[in-house]
Amino acid sequence: MTPARAPKTRRARDIGLDVRAPKEACEDRHCPFHGRLPVRGQSLEGTVVSLAMQRTAVVERTLLHFVPKYERYEKRRRRYLAHNPPCLKIPLGHRVRIAETRPLSKTVSFCIVADLGEAKLKVRGEDAAPVSAPAAPEVKE
Repeated sequence: MTPARAPKTRRARDIGLDVRAPKEACEDRHCPFHGRLPVRGQSLEGTVVSLAMQRTAVVERTLLHFVPKYERYEKRRRRYLAHNPPCLKIPLGHRVRIAETRPLSKTVSFCIVADLGEAKLKVRGEDAAPVSAPAAPEVKE
């Protein structure tokens, strides 16, 4: 008689980047760790500013561009739509690393591969907590 086997846990595969695989497994076929999605090309860092779409996040990078005429820098931003695998559970306002993949849709060609923690600056978004003003001191008469 053969002994009963433990339930098979899904191992995360090595995606070729220096990132840790998530502890939790998922059944998403577009997950680079548990699915069949290869990552290649660019690897960028940015902040998650929206999670309104299903399994897709808007990741924003802010860059400084030098304007020689005025000898000053201007802020520029670039937004990327990136696939958000359910095993990573990325909240709004966190810094993430995204890696280029094959096109998953018309506008999505990146996938989130690592959570780098909370961003220094707060993000204005659908789930961001409002910042309240300090209460005025009471005046006694």
